[in-house]
Amino acid sequence: MIPVQSYQARRARLAEAMGTGVAIVPTSPERVRNRDAHYPYRFDSYFYYLTGFREPEAVLVLVGGEQPRSILFCRDKNPEREVWDGYRYGPDAAREAFGFDEAHSLAALDEMAPKLLADRQAVFCPVGWDAAWDARIVGWINGLRAEVRSGVAAPSEIRDVRVLLDELRLIKGPEELVLMRRAADISTSAHRRAMGATRPGMKEFEIEAELVHEFRRHGASAPAYSPIVAGGANACVLHYVENSAELRAGDLLLIDAGCEWEGYAADITRSFPVSGMFSAIQRDVYDLVLAAQQAAIDRVKPGSPWDEPHEAALKVLAQGMADFGLCQGSVEGVLESGDYKRFYMHRTGHWLGLDVHDAGDYKREGKWRPLVPGMTLTVEPGFYVRPAESVPEKFWNIGVRIEDDVLVTEAGCEVLTGAAPKAIADVEAVMAAAKTQVRQR
Repeated sequence: MIPVQSYQARRARLAEAMGTGVAIVPTSPERVRNRDAHYPYRFDSYFYYLTGFREPEAVLVLVGGEQPRSILFCRDKNPEREVWDGYRYGPDAAREAFGFDEAHSLAALDEMAPKLLADRQAVFCPVGWDAAWDARIVGWINGLRAEVRSGVAAPSEIRDVRVLLDELRLIKGPEELVLMRRAADISTSAHRRAMGATRPGMKEFEIEAELVHEFRRHGASAPAYSPIVAGGANACVLHYVENSAELRAGDLLLIDAGCEWEGYAADITRSFPVSGMFSAIQRDVYDLVLAAQQAAIDRVKPGSPWDEPHEAALKVLAQGMADFGLCQGSVEGVLESGDYKRFYMHRTGHWLGLDVHDAGDYKREGKWRPLVPGMTLTVEPGFYVRPAESVPEKFWNIGVRIEDDVLVTEAGCEVLTGAAPKAIADVEAVMAAAKTQVRQR
């Protein structure tokens, strides 16, 4: 758990960054799945980053200036609803537990918000996040404008609070890294379990069940995103999530899955043979992707532009495609023409944190931003070959992606998910050991 003092420090940094403005940050609403059943609730990441508060129907108002104030608006205590839905903090307990300066009933927000916005130059909110919220905030501002003759001034600017929060969230603190390492460890264990469980004739959803079982067995709340369990040709569909096909001997299985631990995501991809042994051509393709990933990881260090790991991976992949005869010409020619995109059509990574594709810009003033210690990102090159007349049949339906979670450190980088087997010998050994254990039972 992140201590209350860390959330207070985050609110203080935001208050300083927005000067005399006022921030209004709501959490996510509950969503109806069908009739009176809801989707599992998940708080808004920006709201949670500032509060640590997990209940729905809550809003943070942060007042800047010389004497900043943090004010939570949340649901009242309701013993009858708590019988049905569980414990509610209520304003008084929430203020004490989460270190707010004030806390009030959510029902008081419409009355209090205009007073908090009065005579402030700017209001900071997640502009465009929700149309109803945009209209509500504009309504408060318009109400103040109607009082201009009484000497009340309305905010003259509406600014996106996420611009400031993205910069804060981009650099992970020590308390966040503890949680990210735990998410990585649980997810690593799940991938090992999946490798050991895989057999020809199983369904993809059976392997998905092994992953989710391992997540929940260790206390993770849920997958951080819909797991991809893609056998054979399905591995060439980048966001395949149906997970219903039968696993066939001779095919590869691509698994892209990670858990969420205390709000923080892990994101791992491993590709391995359903039967436990790579074929010669699968081995060649896999070794190429592994070499590309290592080239990218080697470029994850302070001062490297964001794009440098991607470019390093791309050169290795392009050379391999040329060597395989899948692309014609020099490596420089393959890169310049974009011919490689037939087999590698995505970039090599993204920020990682409270969101799987976490907050933060990749460019600043038109230039790739440099990596600095505390940034966390994925490194995930891939190689996907769909059937085509121009492609030798031995490559058809081979889909390989290898993805790890990486922390930029003062000395270079740390691979948080490095314990998940990825060397060919290690993958085959894990699968062979699992088969041996089954035979001995």
